[in-house]
Amino acid sequence: MTDLANAPLRRRRLLGNIGFHGFGVVASFFFLAPFIWAGLASLRPGAEASTPPLPPWPTTGISFDNYATLDLFGAGIWQHTINSLLVSLGTVVLTVLVSVLAGYGFSRFRFPLKNVFFVLIIATLMIPFQSILTPLFIILARLGLNNSLVGLMLVYVTLQLPFSVFMMRNAFDAVPREIEEAARIDGATDWTLLVRVLLPLVMPGVATVGIFAFLNAWNEFLAALILLSDNDKYTLPVLITAVRAGRLGAINWGAVQAGVMVMTIPCLVVFLLLQRYYMRGLMAGAVK
Repeated sequence: MTDLANAPLRRRRLLGNIGFHGFGVVASFFFLAPFIWAGLASLRPGAEASTPPLPPWPTTGISFDNYATLDLFGAGIWQHTINSLLVSLGTVVLTVLVSVLAGYGFSRFRFPLKNVFFVLIIATLMIPFQSILTPLFIILARLGLNNSLVGLMLVYVTLQLPFSVFMMRNAFDAVPREIEEAARIDGATDWTLLVRVLLPLVMPGVATVGIFAFLNAWNEFLAALILLSDNDKYTLPVLITAVRAGRLGAINWGAVQAGVMVMTIPCLVVFLLLQRYYMRGLMAGAVK
């Protein structure tokens, strides 16, 4: 009798699980479809790539001609990829370093106007970065950093710091102070406390800051277009624009799709490697 009474409940649970997983599969398909479409379209032969993108998969055989064509634009795909990697990795390193120190200071130290300075930093998030590109261009020109990857990297770091400092302060606030007090009793200095005790505990927040910094620097277009004038120093987003314009105004769709895949793969790799820390960082720090 008990099994018969529980049968409807088990049936509802089974249907609920099927519906839940079915919805997840459908949602995953819609998220992955653009990447699959671009990947298949990038493998179409050169002559076929100029035709309408339906169907998106190659119908006359797989070809890497689009990637070879992409390498003919600008200084070559490898040079522009290296430019983007240098800027993105430099942005990540500087952003993490400054935000960790600033977040630690705002979380654990007391100093005059502490809250005022923090609010001013957060308030800069409301300023559209497009409105400050002209002042940044003038400042970089005065410093001799205009048309340089270092100058572009410093601009990206400046744009990333408000959010990063906010994340790291919340990450440090989430660490119980009893851990810090126990380390101080054992004779740990401020630097030892930060590096050996607190930093491993806030690593999810560091990963979150690093992912955001990398993705934003890797995909940013407008600042790179305005602040860089040397073709050999262009990053990948600017190169894709040149590919999209094409020669005589014609759009080379195959090369565009190849460029999309070149830009997408590093982002997917970084996110998949750090997604566990990324989710933990968002849940532990940002919503505190």
